[in-house]
Amino acid sequence: MNGNPRSAAFKQKVAIEALKGDRTINEIAKEYGIHPVQVSQWKKELIDGAELLFGKRKRKGSDVEVEKAALERKIGQLTIEIDWLKKKLGI
Repeated sequence: MNGNPRSAAFKQKVAIEALKGDRTINEIAKEYGIHPVQVSQWKKELIDGAELLFGKRKRKGSDVEVEKAALERKIGQLTIEIDWLKKKLGI
């Protein structure tokens, strides 16, 4: 595995590589030893973050709703990571 899969820099590197489209999601996932779904999720998060950065997407709802949505995404991400680890460990 290349880099710490939990670091922001690692996630950014993988997401940018996926965004480029030079290789398939599966090829990237195999290279970095992560699940293809995780690569797709990080790619989506990068795109969503870029929209916020450049102001193309308006924030809907209150700050509580925005935080709730972020926490729900994080729960989904952690669920995927736990399922992947269980599969790898044979649980």
